[in-house]
Amino acid sequence: MPVIVPQHLPVMKNFLKKNLLIFSNIQNNILQKYSSCKIINIVLLNLMYDKIDTENQIIKILSQSSSLIKLTLLNIDHISSNNINTNIHIKKFYTTLNKIFNKYYDGLIITGAPLGLIKFTDVRYWDEFVRVIYWSLNHVKSVLSICWSVQAILYILYHIPKNTNYKKIIGVFKHQISNKQHYLVQGFDDYFFVPHSRYANFSINFIKQYKYFDIISYSKKSGVYIFTDYKYIFVTGHPEYDRYTLAKEYKYYIKKNISIDIPYHYFINNNITLKPVNRWKSHGYLLFMNWISNLIQI
Repeated sequence: MPVIVPQHLPVMKNFLKKNLLIFSNIQNNILQKYSSCKIINIVLLNLMYDKIDTENQIIKILSQSSSLIKLTLLNIDHISSNNINTNIHIKKFYTTLNKIFNKYYDGLIITGAPLGLIKFTDVRYWDEFVRVIYWSLNHVKSVLSICWSVQAILYILYHIPKNTNYKKIIGVFKHQISNKQHYLVQGFDDYFFVPHSRYANFSINFIKQYKYFDIISYSKKSGVYIFTDYKYIFVTGHPEYDRYTLAKEYKYYIKKNISIDIPYHYFINNNITLKPVNRWKSHGYLLFMNWISNLIQI
């Protein structure tokens, strides 16, 4: 099924070349053929630095769904970029919470953000982010949060303090399932791989301190991967990443002379000149598909 996105979004041109179904929100003549299908309305709050790359990753995954999805791109009012082209892109294709405040959605996806070592109250858009989370309580059926946004939501809704490693967890880690009956992991293999890139500490002992959560999946090396309180789904890794995202992050740190390990189990023989192996694509897609399938039922 297609994903309906804002008109002229740059991703459309690239995806059409790859025969992926993606339409603008005004292509009524094309969308008429899908008129009998229920539209799943999803909001994407994109906090990542490279917004277009993140859009591409998320939309590419959503386009594999058997459901018709309409995607709204949400930007926090006070986020701006040093890149003029990015600011133009945001202004043209993103909306703000004030504009959708009285609307209701099936799902909300909140990305990570490069804020792992920054205090929540020092984040320049923190108050607006808090407002989005409280809005989501009554306006969204299910929230899928990724990486940094997991810690932020835990702090806002459960007053769970930020738990930080000062050495970054980065690489592709092996995971297993602790709740095989949960809908999010239906169809998963006994073991699967997921990219992580975070300072946050989600050790099993840390999460088990709090009785609100169902731990669904974890890694012996990187800690809890998926846990939930039912409405809010916490995904501590980056199943949406493409093959080269970790490589770009690693090279950025090296260029800035910031100490960082070579991403674990990512480059063949830790040789950064070789093409990384993508071990997580199928399970990343399946996680999103299971989430979307459940949105239809709730």
